[in-house]
Amino acid sequence: MNNLKLNDLFRFSDEMISNCKLHLASFNGEEQPLEVFARDFDEWVGWNEWRGGNNDWNRQYIFTLIQDYRRPNKYVFGGFFEVVERYDDYKERGNVGYKVVLCDRFKELIGRLVVELTYNSHRGRAFLLNSYIDYLFVSEITEKPYEGVEFPGYDYVLIDFPTLEVLAQNQKTDWRVALQNQKGIYVIVDKSNGKKYVGSAYGDYGIWSRWCCYAGTVHGGNDLLVDLIEKEGREYARANFQLSILEVWPMKTDDETIINREAFWKEALLTRGQFGYNKN
Repeated sequence: MNNLKLNDLFRFSDEMISNCKLHLASFNGEEQPLEVFARDFDEWVGWNEWRGGNNDWNRQYIFTLIQDYRRPNKYVFGGFFEVVERYDDYKERGNVGYKVVLCDRFKELIGRLVVELTYNSHRGRAFLLNSYIDYLFVSEITEKPYEGVEFPGYDYVLIDFPTLEVLAQNQKTDWRVALQNQKGIYVIVDKSNGKKYVGSAYGDYGIWSRWCCYAGTVHGGNDLLVDLIEKEGREYARANFQLSILEVWPMKTDDETIINREAFWKEALLTRGQFGYNKN
């Protein structure tokens, strides 16, 4: 399918192309737009309303593509928007400089269409579509919109907190099936200071249930994490928390074994006291 040009599918007129800007959304230093898109579409729309110092959306339409940070030169279709209003007081609005409306055209392909961009000399986020239309090719059309990263196997789980939010919100099937019937030990690392929290899933709850609790509360009810998040907020976790799995055990494993293994990892990683977030 990669020999099919994007406009062979969309069939934009020359007039439409000349009246459209291309938005190539990429990492903003804090979040990956693909995870924002999967977590909250309204929040993603806000990425198209943000102005900053440049008047990027100075055409009637915006054709948006979201960088797939897992694969080079691949972008996920994020929607076709019409700019219906431009605000001069955008700084007072928190750099919200535009009001955009999602067009019905090709709405069914949002999150499903993957585009390959073969033009490699692009920097920034806003471009004239007519300069890029011949370098955009259809890579694939997936069955469902993007719902989060694929489960990599127990030994390779390493995700940040925004990724966990997306997986939990969408109840991503491969992750849920892999983790809901597994007890185990996990670690949360605070990348801002290196502190770690070692936790466990046992009893009637697998790792998936425990991690969904973190996605909802951030702190999971753990005392020192409660204190941290009450002070710093959810955005702190989004910027700094990284999760991985240390051990997995079948659900038939007795709880005492899991508790003992959790204590071992707390000792091994020094997560009690000044180096970690475990209180006991």
